[in-house]
Amino acid sequence: MSGINKVILIGRLGKDPEIRSFENGAKKAFFTLATSEIRKDKEGNRMEQTEWHSIVCWRNLAEIAEKYLTKGKLIYLEGKLRTRSWEENGSKRYITEVEVSTFTMLGGKADESAKSVAVQVPVGEIVPESFESEETTFVSESSDGLPF
Repeated sequence: MSGINKVILIGRLGKDPEIRSFENGAKKAFFTLATSEIRKDKEGNRMEQTEWHSIVCWRNLAEIAEKYLTKGKLIYLEGKLRTRSWEENGSKRYITEVEVSTFTMLGGKADESAKSVAVQVPVGEIVPESFESEETTFVSESSDGLPF
């Protein structure tokens, strides 16, 4: 039996997406996402614990992230963990990132009338200029046509 590598997060962007373009035309979007838990300590005081996650979107999701995501935006995302390594100043460095397969922009208090719209974007396509919804789901399709 093979394993399962699935991450589901709801949080706020810590910064605007950083975009990198490659020679083959592919794009990569990188940003941080903050998730918070509120709990009580032994004395009954409320404590908030925030975790920061490194998030990566590729190709069409990177283009959508570049266009629609901004610092502070609340999103729901699904993806998988990926660890990569590189050499820096003679030492090996590692980072674990969430590679996004789908994300949904969630409406905030500023826009109570936001509607939920699910949009499936095939690889290589970009959301039309006229598309403006506060709560939208974007799904990356794998090359075999399956959305996962």
